[in-house]
Amino acid sequence: MRRRFIFIIGIISSIFTAILTIFGILVTNRMMYLKIKDSEFILQREMLAKRFDSQWFETVRKDDMWIPSPNGYNLRAIFLRPLDTTRTVVICHGVTENKVNSIKYARLFERLGFNSVIFDHRRHGDSGGKTTSFGFYEKMDLKEVVSAVRKRVGKRALVGIHGESMGAATTLLYAGTYEDEADFYISDCPFSDFSEQLLHIIRTEMPFKTSMSLRVANLFLKIRDGYTSAAVSPREVMKFIDKPVLFIHSLEDKFILPHMTEELYDLKEGDKMIKLFAKGAHAKSYNDNTEEYERVVQTFLNRFRLS
Repeated sequence: MRRRFIFIIGIISSIFTAILTIFGILVTNRMMYLKIKDSEFILQREMLAKRFDSQWFETVRKDDMWIPSPNGYNLRAIFLRPLDTTRTVVICHGVTENKVNSIKYARLFERLGFNSVIFDHRRHGDSGGKTTSFGFYEKMDLKEVVSAVRKRVGKRALVGIHGESMGAATTLLYAGTYEDEADFYISDCPFSDFSEQLLHIIRTEMPFKTSMSLRVANLFLKIRDGYTSAAVSPREVMKFIDKPVLFIHSLEDKFILPHMTEELYDLKEGDKMIKLFAKGAHAKSYNDNTEEYERVVQTFLNRFRLS
């Protein structure tokens, strides 16, 4: 009887372990290998919305840059130089997007007197890299991009970073982790903590709506990609950011909730500014509030003498 009981317990444990393993692999696969938007789809979308001017892009002065990542692959970047200035903004796109999505911001900063560098995050566009890490490895890549830009424009040049969604979180993680080389930051719809963001997604999109799902996912994420969601937390590094930060979010955003940006704004000490747009879904603040968005950025630059 005892042997039979132990045998049954063993079978149950094996089944439970197998289920957890399958779940852990499926969840981390969805995170690490999140489906990337087709490059042609992004290009056509931006052209139809008149956010990408193919004639301007073909004729503007620009330099291709291949920047080695410390993680063992190359990052594709384009240095757009429509103006005779050293003032430059590095633009970080969101997850599943690519550098074409950053062109709209490049045109905005051109109007404000800046050249720009657009680039593909790891595993996006033309860049290398096998997984998406939502800012953990991306912040290391951004450090190399900014250093490469600094070498091009000089130590005294005014350099900023604009990030959208994952790019915004990456921007803040970079600013609060390293001895940064940028002079200002614009963070558009970032998450304040990746664990909380994952819980929000789990509770709204997945059948297993408990924190246990996150713990299982983190176990497999650590094994498979070398980090956990706890290591991707802009909230934890805000106290180390000294440079001015403009926080932007839309109140209609249901994917990354606007209270996350408000939390980051409250945690940031020193020079800062926040704008919450009434209109706009996730990462759509600029698309739906184009003129006002530009005025907000201009006000930020003027307020902290960055123009």
